[in-house]
Parts: sequence; C-alpha cells; structure tokens
Amino acid sequence: MGREAILLSIVTHNGEVFLQRCLESVRSQTVPLKIKLFDNASTDDSRDIAARFGCELFASQTNRGFSYGHNRNLLGEEFEYALLLNTDVVLRPDYVERSVQTLREVEGAGMCGGKLYRMDTSGQQIFRSGAAVLDTTGIYFTPSQRHFDRGNNELDQGQYQRRQSVFGISGAALMCSRRMLEDVRIGDEYLDEEFFAYREDADLAWRAQLYGWKAIYEPTAEALHARRVLPSRRKTLPAVINRHSLKNRYLMRMKNLDPAVRRRCFPHMWIRDLGILLYVIVLERTSLPAYAEVWRLRKRFHQKREWIRKRRRVNGNQLAKWFGFEPVAFDLPKGSAPK
Repeated sequence: MGREAILLSIVTHNGEVFLQRCLESVRSQTVPLKIKLFDNASTDDSRDIAARFGCELFASQTNRGFSYGHNRNLLGEEFEYALLLNTDVVLRPDYVERSVQTLREVEGAGMCGGKLYRMDTSGQQIFRSGAAVLDTTGIYFTPSQRHFDRGNNELDQGQYQRRQSVFGISGAALMCSRRMLEDVRIGDEYLDEEFFAYREDADLAWRAQLYGWKAIYEPTAEALHARRVLPSRRKTLPAVINRHSLKNRYLMRMKNLDPAVRRRCFPHMWIRDLGILLYVIVLERTSLPAYAEVWRLRKRFHQKREWIRKRRRVNGNQLAKWFGFEPVAFDLPKGSAPK
C-alpha cells in the first residue's frame, strides 16, 4: 500500500472539542495516510490544532458546508481510497487498514464502514448494563423514506459480528474507493453541495446502489462516535439543522426515487410527508422555508435525476428490496468473511 494510496478528508466547523482526539487516533493508524482538512470559518482553535498535527489545511473564510469541504479535499488528488471522517470520531488503530482490506476483498465493493460505538463528549466510551452501546453498523431505509443507523443505541451483544452488505455507511467514518467516487460523481460533486449538511451520506449511498456498488459493513473495524444529531433531540437542535434536514429529505427523493421504490413506499412515504407538514406548520415554523428551497432547486435536481437515470445499472425492483421497516442486510458469499 503506497504512501499516497489513502486520503483522509476532514471538514471542520468549530470542532476543537473533539478534533485533537480525532487526529491523535488518525496519527495512530497502522497504515500511512495523507490528511486534508477543510475548515469552514471556525472561530475556535480548530485551525491551530490541525496545523500542530501537520494536516494539509484549507481555511475558508465562509462556511461552505460539509459536502463542499469534502469535495474540495478530494478533487484533483491521487488516491486509491478515501476516508471521510467526522471530527467527533476516534478510530481504533487498525480501522483504516481493515476497511481498505475489506474493499479489496469484496468484489464490487465501493464503500465500507465499521462498527461504531457511542462515546460521550469527554471521549469516554459509553456502556450500559455492562455492555458497550452501539452507534452504527450501517444505514438502512424504511418505506416512509426515513433512514436510520442500524444498531443505533443497542447494546453490543455480538448481533452484528458478520461482514455484510448494507444499504449505506454513515458519513461519520466512510471509506470509499476512488473507482466508486469517480463513477457516481456529478460534475465536481461527489457529495451533493446543495445539501450543505445532513443526509448527504444517505444520498451518496442511494446513488451508489443505483450504479451497482456495494456498501460493506466490516465488524472488525471499530471506532467511537459522539453522536449529537438524533431524531429524539429534534426540538433541541438549532433551527438551521432542522431546516436542512427537511429540505434534503425531498431533494434526495427528487434525484433518486424511481417507480418501483415509490410503489414499495406507498402509502407510508405520503403519510409521513403529511405528518411532517402538519408538525412544521404547528410546532416548527422555522423549517417552513425548506419547502421554498426545494421548489427553487427543482429544475436543477430534475437535471441531476436525468443524469443518474441514464447511468444507473440496477433496476428498481432490485433497489426496492432495501426499503423495509426492519434493517435490511445481506450476508456475503463464502470467502468474503473477515479475517
């Protein structure tokens, strides 16, 4: 594995509370990495911390968003694999090595993610009843068009010990092959920059599935994650987060939804939409501008939809199997088991 084979991309915005621990874990990896950090106009010490760890730093004077930052880090770089990493993640020393090994072993694999555990804001792993609390073992979608992290808030009792094919991988620690990224890229966007923040990982996963790439959950690659944005905390989140989350729900569908998945989601998706609209009108009016933003972007996203439609390799019936009220995952053929 060459010195420039793996690129690690981090996007920061006032992330100093986690950044040092994150970069310490990055520097402890068992394989060499090139680290690029895009800072979105932080007013804390994020840039100084990045400099101390020798990151290649781009300091933006304005907040350009999560997707723009990662795209800026990736474009024009030579790499075989790229790890998109949140600052609130602490990697076990072999996380990168095991993730890359998985991508190399599983035919058709384009993205990979490990077993992430919950940690608190002090960096301590969270246990409950003597067992580690899980954060994510992959992304799954429901027929109501919600996506969740498989295993989220469950106790780790060995129920996710098999390497499996899942719908997608959380953007908290997302390893991608260059071949997949270049294949699904639209213009200069690997991640959709209109999303600004939130749901961009689910959108990327959906596009990768349409193009026939596998997302692999690798249980031997472990990390800790201090998850702050959860549906149960919606009322306590800043209004801008909720607005982007709502907007991106519809933009993602505008790009990726096809008749077969629409049929699979009937009537659950529309019932959920109606419930969201009523909730916003009554209790969260700060999110009402999201609907105007979706309308404003409709033509641009119809163009992206057409781009994807012409290049997709997977039919709608194959894709529809991923949408279930219980997490959907598939075991891999023998010979693809973790070692």
